[in-house]
Amino acid sequence: MKDEIFLVDTNILVYSYDASEPEKQMICNALLKKCWMQKAYYAIALQNLSEFYVVVTKKIEHPLPKEIVKKIINDIIEFNNWQVLGLDETSIIIAIDLSIKYKIHYWDALLCATMKQNGVTNVLTENTKDFDKIPWITAVNPFI
Repeated sequence: MKDEIFLVDTNILVYSYDASEPEKQMICNALLKKCWMQKAYYAIALQNLSEFYVVVTKKIEHPLPKEIVKKIINDIIEFNNWQVLGLDETSIIIAIDLSIKYKIHYWDALLCATMKQNGVTNVLTENTKDFDKIPWITAVNPFI
């Protein structure tokens, strides 16, 4: 069952709230709606939620109010169809090893380590390049 769970990468979550890219927003909203309608079960890492907060409150063309983003994140954390993945000391050591072995950015490696520790092997992301280097991860770009 866990093999079928997809981790939603930060960029997918961001596009669902970023009106500056309407085509990507439509695709991401459709993906996330499946989860909210309890037709899909997704995973998301605490790292993704933290990145999401920073990006949608500071880096998109029309930043969202911080209180609204806090509510979105809280809704994700509390909703049963989202598996929220935490990290620990072991995650950091695994991430360093992955970063060195596969020559990927540390933050992507930390996400991979978190996925590995939680038995999640699939990720929905626009940025498949680094994830494709990890042999046990299947990265799917929903925009292709």
